[in-house]
Amino acid sequence: MPETHTTFCRICEALCGLEAEVEGDRLVALRPDRDHVATRGYGCVKGLEQAAYLRSPDRLKYPLKRVGERRFVRVSWEQALEEIGAKIAAQRAIHPDRVAMYVGTAAGFGVLHPIFAQGFMTAVGSKSMFSSATQDCASKFAGAHHLYGFPFTQPFPDLDHVQTLIVVGANPAISKWSFLQVSNPIARLREMERRGCRLFFVDPRRTESAKAAGEHVPIRPGTDVFFYLAFLAELLAREARGELRLRHELLSRHAKGWEELAAFARPWTAERTADVTRVPPATLRRLVDAFAAADGAALYHSTGVNMGRHGSLCFWLQEAIHLATGNTDRRGGTLVGQGVIDFPAFGKKTGALLRDDQSRVGAFASVNDAYPGGILADEILTPGEKQIRALVVTGGNPLLTMANSGRLARAFRELDLLVALDIFHSETAQLAHYVLPCTAPLQRPDLPFVFPLMLGLQSKPYLQATRALVPPEGEQRDEATIYLDLTRAAGLDLFGAKPVQLLLEAMKAAHTAKLRRKRPGAQPALPQERLLDWLLRATKQGRFEDLVGERHGRLRDAHAPGTFLGARVVTDDGLVDLAPPALMRFAAGLEEALEAERASAGQLRLITKRAVTTHNSWMHNHARFVREGTNHLHMHADDMAARALQPGDLVDVTSATATVRLPVKRNDDLMPGVVALPHGWGHQHAEHLSVARETKGVNVNLLAADGPDALEPVSGMARLTGIPVTVTKAAGPQAHTWSGLPDARFGEREAEPR
Repeated sequence: MPETHTTFCRICEALCGLEAEVEGDRLVALRPDRDHVATRGYGCVKGLEQAAYLRSPDRLKYPLKRVGERRFVRVSWEQALEEIGAKIAAQRAIHPDRVAMYVGTAAGFGVLHPIFAQGFMTAVGSKSMFSSATQDCASKFAGAHHLYGFPFTQPFPDLDHVQTLIVVGANPAISKWSFLQVSNPIARLREMERRGCRLFFVDPRRTESAKAAGEHVPIRPGTDVFFYLAFLAELLAREARGELRLRHELLSRHAKGWEELAAFARPWTAERTADVTRVPPATLRRLVDAFAAADGAALYHSTGVNMGRHGSLCFWLQEAIHLATGNTDRRGGTLVGQGVIDFPAFGKKTGALLRDDQSRVGAFASVNDAYPGGILADEILTPGEKQIRALVVTGGNPLLTMANSGRLARAFRELDLLVALDIFHSETAQLAHYVLPCTAPLQRPDLPFVFPLMLGLQSKPYLQATRALVPPEGEQRDEATIYLDLTRAAGLDLFGAKPVQLLLEAMKAAHTAKLRRKRPGAQPALPQERLLDWLLRATKQGRFEDLVGERHGRLRDAHAPGTFLGARVVTDDGLVDLAPPALMRFAAGLEEALEAERASAGQLRLITKRAVTTHNSWMHNHARFVREGTNHLHMHADDMAARALQPGDLVDVTSATATVRLPVKRNDDLMPGVVALPHGWGHQHAEHLSVARETKGVNVNLLAADGPDALEPVSGMARLTGIPVTVTKAAGPQAHTWSGLPDARFGEREAEPR
């Protein structure tokens, strides 16, 4: 008979509570946990389909080694670890930075995976860390570092009490709330509107969120910084006319640099910026009216802004607006969460995530102790003592998610060692020398990942613990155990500490013996529940066993306004810096950027579009999620008519970097002059994904530029939205390539058995 267990999803920040039906070692079904203390019986289709998705016969179960160009053979863990360890040791002997790591989004939704991955890189002594953050959110991290002294200090709207909320470049109905755990987003938006909150969605597309509640305000992609500047300039103009009083006493007590920022912002009026933003001055002033009149107001932005040209500046201006209007750290404005420990204070004391160095290529400052993904290809291809020759990819698929992935694929082929840790044989794994099979989230015990656990980024704070629901299959191992073993294989000690390495190896040996008494042949494994128990006890949250017993989660204290300013800002002087030199230097180039926008006013701009069945590059190996078999270029009827296009026509979409070919679809939710291309597609070369490889979609990130000259200077983010493109009717059939050029090595199906 099936047994019912409670757990939580680990696909995105929402971490929705789930009930799981388990029969023996088989996960039968998942459904929302209606009694969960925070997520209230909600689960999205991605989370609820995991039972089917993870049963795919394509799941990685055994270590693989690539032989020749495309053939993979099964090898033992012992052989894989020994050979990988020897290659890492050889590169480290030349210079530790020759060994690099790319950490993908999946690593962030558990606790032990990122800790042990960092422990491995600390053991190597390498600073060559790269992460998915510079594809979607590093601008917020960089901005927070400059303003508040710590990258993970991320204020969020008080959704329960805010009276006016202006959402810029975010679509929570589909993508939830980035950096904030909010379940059932459409219901939440409608609840906010019913209680009287005024909602505005500033976006090039009338999104699903704007259809659910509030008002849509169209804006031209890539011009968000001018919208924010005009918003701030309008507030300043109203104060000068005596119509509004900004909170100067608050600014003088808790911030510095206000006068410098105000002097810079004053000339950027709504009239001056309207021709590029396409937001009429009257519309902008109406938003300012609602914001200024509200008893608690907030602006909020996410990837549509982050991934543009000026994400760091937008974060800076948004936070300055909140502080100047008295909406920072207040009920109904923005709050700064508190985790089970004061993580910013810990980081300030220990230097964690505050590394002060620059990349070899481009001299980019590290953000969250990582360099920009947009220079990874350059770091691989540029000769020198620190040239990257070995790369470990963990929890990610950079060949689909990073800018100019065609060039990145060519760089990956030049590596002496590429290792992929994953649950499926992805496009990145297709180029790897070794592919190591990992357990999926529902196969491991866990706590809510670092954002809520350490930072309190939850609209309703709570804790929860889950056991593994089903055991590993074949020779799958959890990432923490893999990194412990890789460290030993390279002749090193985790975190550079021999006592830690020896203790963990002894714990692994004892736990493995215990597992094998119950299940002969079980893979070696660390006692993950014991490690999570230590973490809970160290943070005074009790025992793992007790938290598991609270099946629907344990509520924590609600967020308290008035606890951040003057108390938890970790800049050297404790003041919010409203005129950081790095941001002021970047802002000095906005005059030139404004003129460039005017000069390109007639050019199409490309944005991305997320579907509810897609999470980055995940899940297209599930037939239910790819019923159409392709992504489409979404285009307004006026733009289609101007090019004599009909729905279903094949079109060439060309940027300065590449061309992709795919069918066009009419979408009048877009403002004219804007086209949208859903991301996460382009799986034709993933030969070991039986469903995804049969799709015909294209990878939008082929169109984005990489390299030091293409990146945002403060955060190192690539421009993945607002890309200038041309669209023309295709002259031939659809082809499938990495980079817009035929590639014989990936053009035909492998004939040998898999």
